[in-house]
Amino acid sequence: GDKLMRKSCETERLVLRTLSGDDAEIVRTYFERNRAFLEPWEPERNEAFYLLEYQRELLEAEQAEMDAGRMLRFWIFKKDEPNRTIGSISFGSIVRGCFMSCFLGYRLDERETGKGYMTEAVRKGVEVMFGEYGLHRIEANIIPRNAVSLRVVEKAGFSPEGIARSYLKI
Repeated sequence: GDKLMRKSCETERLVLRTLSGDDAEIVRTYFERNRAFLEPWEPERNEAFYLLEYQRELLEAEQAEMDAGRMLRFWIFKKDEPNRTIGSISFGSIVRGCFMSCFLGYRLDERETGKGYMTEAVRKGVEVMFGEYGLHRIEANIIPRNAVSLRVVEKAGFSPEGIARSYLKI
């Protein structure tokens, strides 16, 4: 059916896995560590966002979305550091029917940029979405000034389709 069952997968250097409310501290420390780094690229966060309980609620809400087949988010771990996430990759707004499409989003730890981890994770995620879930299209919406991010999707085989002005409120 439409349920996205995949809980984890591996690449050469990484483990990509879905997290539950029990993993809230892993996610909270990631956001805390990367607070300033992520700020230009993500929606505005209030202080509550950085609390453990808030992260637990977010993870539980995402789990419900994944169970409903509407999204999939893998958190990225280096194989030698299984309890410290270095980022996430998400496939959201999954549409079935004739579209069979979704939106790609991702974020990485400031200290792990420039090592090819995100390209590795995106390639694997795309393989899973096309191969196991039969999607036909994955869209990546990237702020045009984010050259690093544009390079990731280019290396992962995406092609540019144009610029949507005033698309995201960031």
